[in-house]
Amino acid sequence: MSSQPWPDAHPHELVIQGVTQSGERFRPSDWAERLCGMMSVFGEDKHLSYSPYLKPVIADGLSCVVVDGRLQAVDAAAFEFLLGFAHDNELCLRPGRGRQASSASPATGERRVADTPSGRSR
Repeated sequence: MSSQPWPDAHPHELVIQGVTQSGERFRPSDWAERLCGMMSVFGEDKHLSYSPYLKPVIADGLSCVVVDGRLQAVDAAAFEFLLGFAHDNELCLRPGRGRQASSASPATGERRVADTPSGRSR
């Protein structure tokens, strides 16, 4: 699979939004936690922790996954998997913090969401 381009040249973060390009909410409702759970690890404290490169968040009422841009260098296969998941499910992508996101584009269905994640870590 060839790499999809980032929505911006080289953002610090990429946000996979829980809305399809046609504007429908992506289901199941816990998709973001499930996706991030695939890269979770058990720490020395025997608690499950999300990868430092992925974080499920709720932004403007949408479930999203924030992908740290460093993941591409650390684990290219995981990065490609995430982009493939977004592409296969026709999910909207946008730059995360560190870059200014553009406003919504009616032609593509992309929507701007708040840059302040309100997600939770485990």
